Amino acid sequence: MANVQQHIGSIALVVKDYDEAIKFYTQKLNFELVEDTNLGEGKRWVLISPPNSNGTSSNGASSNTASSKGTNSSRTNLLLAKATTPEQISAIGNQTGGRVFLFLHTNDFWRDYNLMLSKGVTFTEEPRVEPYGTVVVFEDLYGTKWDLLQLNS
Repeated sequence: MANVQQHIGSIALVVKDYDEAIKFYTQKLNFELVEDTNLGEGKRWVLISPPNSNGTSSNGASSNTASSKGTNSSRTNLLLAKATTPEQISAIGNQTGGRVFLFLHTNDFWRDYNLMLSKGVTFTEEPRVEPYGTVVVFEDLYGTKWDLLQLNS
């Protein structure tokens, strides 16, 4: 087990529609489209990430080839996975049973909060200051709960 190197490359987020999810994440949250590869039969390999977290340009994908899956960064991406079965469809927006699923860390809480608010992102509460930092819960287009979080230094 010497020199074991592992990381989580992607976390699947079940979505209703690839394009509407890409639009929400890239336009409302300013995420970057890392990859969008057609896999045939209605399936796509769609990776997104928060701005400046993966070394991609701020304007687009770093690659459009299936061979780049998982090789573009050691950081974690979100894999947008289109629901196709009744069980998957029932999980859209509720993959964690109503709990916060993902935690979006920022270096400027109020900048990001105000930008998201101006773009119509739904917040479920008012921002609050906790012993660990400033936080607020928001929802994506399907109701998946996120924390926007700036940790204390």
